[in-house]
Amino acid sequence: MAIKMNDWQESISINPKVCHGKPCIKGTRIMVSVILDNLAEGLTPEEIVAEYPPLILKNVRAAISYAAALAREEELLPLK
Repeated sequence: MAIKMNDWQESISINPKVCHGKPCIKGTRIMVSVILDNLAEGLTPEEIVAEYPPLILKNVRAAISYAAALAREEELLPLK
């Protein structure tokens, strides 16, 4: 199932009482950063879903879309 770039809001929530307000997959305590870290380590979306049973592929795509939205909104400064 494809996810539109702006549909990440359906899968991701930010609640100050859950994971210190970090973005998480709705209904879980799985942070978006955990999904992105796993992708950066080379895991496939299918491997991440297998590793974290509450997740579905739509959630992994939503995490990627969320990260893309943040990258478009923020000005990145070069690292020193």
